[in-house]
Amino acid sequence: MCHMIDGGEADRQAQLLRGALDMCLLALLSERPAHGYELVQRVGEAGFPSVGYGTIYPLLTRMRRLGLVAQEVQDSPHGPARKVYAVSDAGHARLTDWTAQWNEFVDVVGSVLAGGVPSEARSQQ
Repeated sequence: MCHMIDGGEADRQAQLLRGALDMCLLALLSERPAHGYELVQRVGEAGFPSVGYGTIYPLLTRMRRLGLVAQEVQDSPHGPARKVYAVSDAGHARLTDWTAQWNEFVDVVGSVLAGGVPSEARSQQ
C-alpha cells in the first residue's frame, strides 16, 4: 500500500540525500583522499551543509567494511595522527555502476515530471 508522506522541504531533501550520500562520498573521495573533518567540509561545500560528522563517520565505516573505501593513518602537522580515506578499486567500480544507475534514474524521473513516458517504458509496453 502506498502512503503519502506529510513532510516539508527539509524532510524531502533528507530522504533524497539518504539515497545518494554514499555515492556522493565516493565521488568526492575519488577526486582526492580526505580525512573525516575535511570530507564533512567538502560535503557542505558541495551543497549539503546540514550533513555532519554523525552522518559521515558511520557511512565511512560501512563503506570501509564493504571494501569500497580504504583508510590509512597519516601523521598530522597540527596534532595527533588521523585517518585518511581513499576510494578502493572496488569503490571505483561501484561508483561507475552507481553513476550509470543514477543517470538512468534521473532521466526517468525527469521524463515523468515533464509529463512524458520514458522511452524505455514505452518499449516495454
